[in-house]
Parts: sequence; C-alpha cells; structure tokens
Amino acid sequence: MTLWSQRSREERTLLNPAFCAAMLWYGARGCASVDDRALSLEEAFLLLPFVLHRGTREALPRSTRTSLTIWLEENPLARSQIISRARFLVPFTREGITFGGLHDFIRIEKCHIHAVEEWRKIVKRKLGKSSGEVRECMKKSEFIGKWFGKTGRPSTVFALMGARP
Repeated sequence: MTLWSQRSREERTLLNPAFCAAMLWYGARGCASVDDRALSLEEAFLLLPFVLHRGTREALPRSTRTSLTIWLEENPLARSQIISRARFLVPFTREGITFGGLHDFIRIEKCHIHAVEEWRKIVKRKLGKSSGEVRECMKKSEFIGKWFGKTGRPSTVFALMGARP
C-alpha cells in the first residue's frame, strides 16, 4: 500500500477506509435485510468494484427483481470489468474492513460482515449532509448486498461472476 501522504487526491477521497467501510456497512445491511444472512467476506471484495465505477453503478437495475444472473447476461462486459477492478481494489477493501472493524462500525463473525445497527442514526445524519454521488454509492451498496442475499450462497455469486474467492 502507498503511504497515505503519497496517495493522489482522488485515491484519498474515493478509496479512503471510512468511505469503503460505509459501503460495506450498507452492503451488509442490504444482505441481511433480504436473506437474514450476513455478507460474506468474499462477497465484500466484489461490492466496491460494482459500486465505485460510475458506469457500472449507473447500469445497475432499479430493483432486485432483475436478478444478478439476468443482469450479467445483459451486461457481459461488466463481469470481466468487475473482476478486474476487484483485483485492483483488494487492498482498499481490506482497509475498509479493518477500519470498520477497529471502530466497531462492522463486525466480522465466522467470515461474515455484520453492520452494527447502533451506527444507523449517525450514518443517516452524515449521509444527509453528503453529496448526491456519495448517497448514490451507499444506496447501490445496499442494493448489491440485497442482490447477493437474493442470489444465494457466496459460491453462487462467484460462479455467476466467473471467479473464485
């Protein structure tokens, strides 16, 4: 990892650990709301690549009624791009998980990420003061979590993506 002081402004803004942890928090909430299961650590490494890329984020369907399977069939190039971005974003996802865990924002239990609900009011208040793009990233993170929850096991999500954890 590059030292914080040597990172570009864009990297410090878009890929800072607190922002990444917030997306993971929303993803974990979304997953738990659908299937009463937690977001797996493996799935966490796919969440940021879906959400941080504006083109992919904007191409996502409005509703989880469109399954991940159907969306990937309709967007075949997205699959390889997401996997490629996932490899690049591994260190940033790790930083987000570490930051969130150290600040008790997320909890990791049995290789799954749980959103700590005590943060809900604070997150909602802070998000209300954020830019539209930040709010959109959080909304889509929750969407991706729901999508993963509806898809089933993490191994199914990875098989659909054509990847291995």
